[in-house]
Amino acid sequence: MNIGLYQSAASLSALERWQDVVAQNITSSQTTGFRKRTVQFSTQTAGEWRGGAPGMTEPAVFPKVTTGINYLSGETQTTRRELDVAIQGEGFFELRQPDGQLTYTRSGEFALRSDRTLVAAGNAEVLTEDGSPVVLLSGGGALEINADGTLRQGTTPLGKLAIRQPSNPEALIPLSGGLFLADPAAGMKPVEHPELMQGYLEQSNVSSLREMVDLVVIARAYEANQRVIGSMDQQMQKALEAFG
Repeated sequence: MNIGLYQSAASLSALERWQDVVAQNITSSQTTGFRKRTVQFSTQTAGEWRGGAPGMTEPAVFPKVTTGINYLSGETQTTRRELDVAIQGEGFFELRQPDGQLTYTRSGEFALRSDRTLVAAGNAEVLTEDGSPVVLLSGGGALEINADGTLRQGTTPLGKLAIRQPSNPEALIPLSGGLFLADPAAGMKPVEHPELMQGYLEQSNVSSLREMVDLVVIARAYEANQRVIGSMDQQMQKALEAFG
């Protein structure tokens, strides 16, 4: 068995997965609060093969790809919109989707529904600490969002935004649009001292330039492995022709 052929083929598969992740990052780089997807490479053994000295065997090593999420904060940009809010430091906004499912996001780009309920993208309701949606008063004046998440219209309190943080971030399940679904193992808990900024939005933490550089690296590595496979294929063809 030509172990090198299988190793190069496995490398091509690993590079394709990396390319998919980079493509997703570039596509979502302008999504508010999006968290960069990451790729880590390691090796794994899959049996042994005869190599080196006669009668000796060596482990067959293949590349292994592990995907993850980079939770570092993105840049904060001012919008001066009353309904925009950015989280400084840890935490996620808690949302209730139209189907009742709880999701989490770093995007504080909110809007008002026709019934004056504060919603995020996809008509997801923004929740307070007690699990209630935020409903603004008609004619109650401008909405004020304090640094700790307290909501107020004039002198009327409207509750406090639910800012949650997972005990185990690896248990968060990424969805489209910068949303996350919390597996029970995530252990979502309130952030004791959240820091919010009204009139600001947190951008994604993706560097488009870095991702473009990665695409070049992937393309060159892919071409190199294709050349290796082509060379091995030619050698095998010559051997078959020689031994008839």
